[in-house]
Amino acid sequence: MTALLVGADRLGNIPDTLKQYGIKEYIHWSGRKKGMRKFDIPQEAGMVIVFYDFIGHNIKDIVKEKAKQSNIPCIFTRRACTDLTKRLNQCKACHRCSKM
Repeated sequence: MTALLVGADRLGNIPDTLKQYGIKEYIHWSGRKKGMRKFDIPQEAGMVIVFYDFIGHNIKDIVKEKAKQSNIPCIFTRRACTDLTKRLNQCKACHRCSKM
């Protein structure tokens, strides 16, 4: 599965954590560009992961609404592997995403 990652300038160990959950590819947007307000979620994205401690509320709300319109699972996490793992476990448990 491919995930759209929004927020965080650097990902650190996050790609390793994503691989453990079957997310082998990702698209990373830092969320700092002004053009982010007029984006579309890429077709290949099976889920959206938002690192909320590295983006503003406006971008967070826009991403949330776009994911909802596209019927794509969206999780919000801090940029820490422990928090990401916790959120991915919760998401996996909800069975909304058949690709995980």
